Amino acid sequence: MTHDSSAPGTVSPAKIDATVPHSARIWNYWLGGRDNYPVDQAAGDAFREVFPGITDLARDSRAFLGRAVRHLAGEAGIRQFLDIGTGLPTAANTHEIAQQVAPESRIVYVDNDPLVLTHARALLTSTPEGATDYIDSDLHDPDTVLREAGKTLDLSRPVALTLMQVSGHIADYDEARPIVAALMGALPSGSYFAFNDSVDTNKANAEATRRYNESGAVPYYLRSPEELAGFFEGLELLEPGVVPLNEWRPEPDRAPGDVIALGGVARKP
Repeated sequence: MTHDSSAPGTVSPAKIDATVPHSARIWNYWLGGRDNYPVDQAAGDAFREVFPGITDLARDSRAFLGRAVRHLAGEAGIRQFLDIGTGLPTAANTHEIAQQVAPESRIVYVDNDPLVLTHARALLTSTPEGATDYIDSDLHDPDTVLREAGKTLDLSRPVALTLMQVSGHIADYDEARPIVAALMGALPSGSYFAFNDSVDTNKANAEATRRYNESGAVPYYLRSPEELAGFFEGLELLEPGVVPLNEWRPEPDRAPGDVIALGGVARKP
């Protein structure tokens, strides 16, 4: 992995605040990781008491990412990935999956949590043939993301943009849609968009999220199925479309579950 902490758009890690729960660390806790604090564990437990299915959702989202990246690096022939909302490194990260299929793959991760940045610098390595980099930036600033990503990726060639359980950090849907459109608009024809997020139709998840948003953590906003499908407007959806995560090209032994989140993969014409 290459990373220059003095480069524009990157900053040295800020002090980690262990007194306020953070979504990346809570997600890590739900996935069984150790990179979290008691405040994150308490918030994660409180969420899970109201909505026990959140652990399955975290695992299903990770599995969906894996299937999508394997398809993109394999059948679709994509060799460049822009993963925004990286989260804390765990098993089967985007670069590991992509470079296992195609060692020459180049991956740029984007997140703005200091703990994620610390671990990214230490853990997100690369094959000799490929490259892996990390940008300390924010989904709200697509211009910086694209400028910095262009130092590792060739933005004149197809790129797969992945957004997994991250769009809800943007409160206003009318703001979120243009941000995604700006990112995809800067990528050439033949690029792909892989996306999943939670729907507002599961009452337990909606209530747990409401309480979470009152905890002092950065709020997260659920959206309707129609709104999630709207992120793919203007793109060519791959089969089977925007569907529950376990129904997107599932493993043979995976049974369908409750509709908690929707995901899909689409190609830019």
